Amino acid sequence: MSSHQEYKYLPYSAQQLFDLVADVEKYPEFLPWCLACKITKQTNDFIEANMIVGFKMVKERFMTRVYLKREENIIDIEYLNGPFEYLENKWRFIPEEREGCNLDFSIRYHFRSSVLQTLSAIFFTEAMRKLTNAFEKRAHQLYHKKSLT
Repeated sequence: MSSHQEYKYLPYSAQQLFDLVADVEKYPEFLPWCLACKITKQTNDFIEANMIVGFKMVKERFMTRVYLKREENIIDIEYLNGPFEYLENKWRFIPEEREGCNLDFSIRYHFRSSVLQTLSAIFFTEAMRKLTNAFEKRAHQLYHKKSLT
């Protein structure tokens, strides 16, 4: 099983970062390899979404349920179906006494296909860094000149 965790301070509020990650339909605008994302069901507590990701000749579709725990500043992603045997993704937004918050991002997964698992292992760490950097850049675009709320 592959896993990755990042913990870093960002100069944006927990609410701002929570809203950014929760806005899954905007992912194709800024996330590398995200070709499409469509919400299929939404309640106050969760979003179900279909996502298409692709890189060169590989294109995969999968469905997740995104649990929005706003009071706790937590987003948990549950895998529903697609190319993975297992996928767990967690976002924690930890408010700081100073302005901003600490972002705690973790992901664990295993592809059903041994070929995809082997290929992903080669690029996994770099891909996850690109993913979190894309969220950080998007936060900068959206919130850099706005005050923390």
